Amino acid sequence: MLKFFSARLKGNNEVPPVETDAFGIAKFVANKTRTKLKFSLEVRNIKNFIQAHIHFGKRGVNGPVIVFLFGANLETLEEQNGITTQRGIVTGTITDDDIVPNEVGIDSVEDLINFMEQELTYVNAHTEQNPAGEIRGQIVPL
Repeated sequence: MLKFFSARLKGNNEVPPVETDAFGIAKFVANKTRTKLKFSLEVRNIKNFIQAHIHFGKRGVNGPVIVFLFGANLETLEEQNGITTQRGIVTGTITDDDIVPNEVGIDSVEDLINFMEQELTYVNAHTEQNPAGEIRGQIVPL
């Protein structure tokens, strides 16, 4: 059975909250074998957008990066030039190879889906002006 998830991103969800006109929505579909996770991330009214990730963490708590959805590696975050868009969409498919080494026990897409089902992951979109995150949304099952 396919499994569906979504996250509504806004500045008030950041820790601490960020005042911004930007917002977004992320949608995820897991395949039946839980080995692939297709995603679509739509951002609106965002300025200097540089990266987006899935992070581990419950609501109100910041956590480590688990998967890159958009942007280059974390080591060059300050050197990256962002994009400004009224509406931008990033799509892709997450596989085991996309999981960033971490200490929370997420080593595969199946592990990630298990944490998503428990609402222990969130999407964070980072910008030049808010490198820790401008808009954030908890991933919830549908």
